Amino acid sequence: MDAASAAKDRVDRALALLERRLLDLKSRAADVSRVPDDDLFTPMASNQADRARIHELESAGRDAAEVLARAADSIRAALSEQEGR
Repeated sequence: MDAASAAKDRVDRALALLERRLLDLKSRAADVSRVPDDDLFTPMASNQADRARIHELESAGRDAAEVLARAADSIRAALSEQEGR
């Protein structure tokens, strides 16, 4: 497997992980009637469960951003390597 394919696989895995985590957090929302299905970032942190959910979403976003940044760096390195040939 070449470097570009490996980087693409890492990006795909990161996106799949992010999607699974968001779906899991979405399914555990404390009060579905207060949080519309399409708005996970509604600023209604009125109780501990809401604050915990928001914290988990923020953590998932940071984790995904970190993984995607590493994958982007790998893709850039692979493209630079190919240009150097």
